Amino acid sequence: MTISNHVARQQSQSSLAVAAIGVVFGDIGTSPLYSLKEAFSPDHGIPLNNASILGVTSLLFWAIMVVVSVKYVLFVMRADNDGEGGVLALMALALRSFSRASRTAAVLTLLGIFGACMFYGDAVITPAISVISAVEGLEIAAPEFSHLVLPLTMVILIALFWIQRHGTALVGRLFGPIMVIWFIVLAVLGLVHIVAAPIIISALNPYYAFTFMSAHVLQAYVVLGSVVLVLTGAEALYADMGHFGPKPIRVAWYVLVMPSLVLNYFGQGALLIRDHHAIINPFFLLAPNWALLPLVVLSTVATVIASQAVISGAYSLTSQAILLGYVPRMKVLHTSDLAIGQIYVPIVNWVLLVIILCIVVGFKSSDNLAAAYGIAVTATMVITTVLACVVMVRVWNWNKFLVALIIAGFMTVDLGFFGSNLLKVADGGWLPLGIGGLLFFLLTTWYKGRMIVKERTAADGIPLMPFLQGLLAHPPHRVSGTAIYLTGSDALVPVGLLHNLKHNKVLHERTIFLTFTILDVPYVDHTERLYVKDIGGGLYLVKATYGFNETPDVKAVLLEVGRMEDMTFELMDTSFFLARETVVPTQLPGMSIWRERVFAWMHQNAAKPTDFFSIPANRVVELGTKIEI
Repeated sequence: MTISNHVARQQSQSSLAVAAIGVVFGDIGTSPLYSLKEAFSPDHGIPLNNASILGVTSLLFWAIMVVVSVKYVLFVMRADNDGEGGVLALMALALRSFSRASRTAAVLTLLGIFGACMFYGDAVITPAISVISAVEGLEIAAPEFSHLVLPLTMVILIALFWIQRHGTALVGRLFGPIMVIWFIVLAVLGLVHIVAAPIIISALNPYYAFTFMSAHVLQAYVVLGSVVLVLTGAEALYADMGHFGPKPIRVAWYVLVMPSLVLNYFGQGALLIRDHHAIINPFFLLAPNWALLPLVVLSTVATVIASQAVISGAYSLTSQAILLGYVPRMKVLHTSDLAIGQIYVPIVNWVLLVIILCIVVGFKSSDNLAAAYGIAVTATMVITTVLACVVMVRVWNWNKFLVALIIAGFMTVDLGFFGSNLLKVADGGWLPLGIGGLLFFLLTTWYKGRMIVKERTAADGIPLMPFLQGLLAHPPHRVSGTAIYLTGSDALVPVGLLHNLKHNKVLHERTIFLTFTILDVPYVDHTERLYVKDIGGGLYLVKATYGFNETPDVKAVLLEVGRMEDMTFELMDTSFFLARETVVPTQLPGMSIWRERVFAWMHQNAAKPTDFFSIPANRVVELGTKIEI
C-alpha cells in the first residue's frame, strides 16, 4: 500500500468515525443529562454523602466498562450478519445453524421478535426524556421561563417528526461535527470539576461500588435501575454497525465518546462532593452562569440528534420486519437516491409522534420519565446475550466452557439490571412493557396468520408446471402484450391466472410468473439476485431474491430480466395481475377466532402490493379471492 493510499484510508476511517459519533452515540451521549441526578432520586433513600457519591460514580463507570466497552464493543459486535447488526440480524444469524421446523428455532425467533418489540418501547421514551431533560435546563438558566418547558418540548418534537418526510441527508452531515463538539464540551465541563475535587478519581476503584452495594443492599439494588440509564443506546452501537462498520465505531467509542462520558460523570460526582445542593440538576450546574443558555441550546440540539437516531432505527427495523414477514406491508419511501438505508415509513412516524406527545403530557418531567425508562433496554440486553451465546457455540464453534464463563458474567450483569428495572413497573415501567407486549402479540399473530394462509393456499393450490404444460398443449386465445403475475409461490398456479382464464379466456403473448424471496441475510449478491426459466410458449418463471435490508424493486427486476433474455418491457403494454386476498375467520384449526379477526383486520389494512413494490397503479389488475383460516 502506498503512503497516499494509506493516508486516504485513514482519512476515510476518520470521517466514518465522525459520522458514527453523530448517528450511533446520540442516545448514550445524552445520558449525562439525567442519569446521575436520577440515581440520587429522593425516592431511593440513598444518603447524599461522599461515600455514596463515590459508590454511585463507581457503579456508573464500571457499568459503562463492562456492558458497553467489553460486552458490546469487544464481543457482540463480532457477531455481524454479513456486516449487519441488531437483534433481528443476530436472530437470523443464530437461526442459520438450526432447522426452521425445530423447537429451538421457534424459541429463538420469538426471542428476536420480542427484542425488536422492546426496541419500539424504548423508541417512544428516548425522544421524550432526551428532549425534555435538555429543555429543563431553562429551569436553571432562566427560571422565569420554567412554564415553557413542556410547550417547547412538544414544539421541538413535532418539528422533528415533521421534517422526517423530507429526508435527513442534509441534516445528517451536520450531526457528526455537532456531536463531536457535544462530547468535547462534556469532557471539559467534567474535567474542570475533577481538578477542583480530585478525590472523585478514587471511584475508578471498584471497591467503592462493592462497598456501596453492601452498605445499602436494597436501596443499591433500586439504584441499579437508574444506573442503567447510562447504558441507553448501547444497542445502537451494534444495530448501526452495518452503516459504518465495526472499526469506526470502536475508534469513536474508545478515543472520544467513552472518555468524554466518564469525565462528565466524574465531574458531576466531584461537583456533588463540593456542593450537595447541586443534586437538583448536576449536569447543568457544571457550567458557569454565562454558559448556561448556550449549554441548554447545545443540549437540545444533541437530544434532537439522539432522537433522530432512534427514529431512523425504528424505520429500519420496521422495514426489516416487513421483509422477514413479521409485520404487514407498509408504505416505505426512500428519501435519498444515494443511500438506500435512508427511508421514511409514514405510519410509523405519525404513530410514534402521537404516542411520544401523550407521554410528554402524561409524565411532565424527565424525573417521572426516568421511572419508565430502562426496562425495555435491559430486556433487549438480556435477549442479545442469549442470542450471542448461541452464535458463539453454534456458528463460531468456540469452546463451550469459555462461552459459559463469558455469558455467565454478562448475564449476571444483565439480569441484575433487568431485575432492578422490574421494580419500576408500577411507576411507569408498564408503559414500554405494555407497548412491547402489544406489538409482540400483533407481530406473532401476523406471522402465524401468514403461515396459516400459506398452508390453506398450498392445500387448495394447483401445481404450476403440469398446469402450464396442459395449457400450452391446448392454448386459449393469445392476446398481445405482457402479463406479469406476482405470486408468493413459484410452485402453484397464481389465483390471478385462474381468474383471467376463467373470466377472460385469454393468455398474453408473454406471461411472466414473478416471485420475490427474502433471505435471512442483509444483502444478496447481484449475481444471485435473479433466476429466470424459459418455460416455452412465451412463458417465463422469474424468482427474485433479496436480503432483509434491501427493497424489492419490480422495475429493476424487469430491466434485469430484459437484459438476460434480450427483451424489452413497455410499461404501457404490461399488465400486472395481483390476487387481492380476503381473509375469512372460521372455526378451522389454527388460531382462536378472536385472534383470527385481529389478523384479518391487519391483512385488510396492510399496504397494497402496488404501493409496496412501486407498481404503476394504472397497470394493475386486482382479482379477489377468499381464504378461510
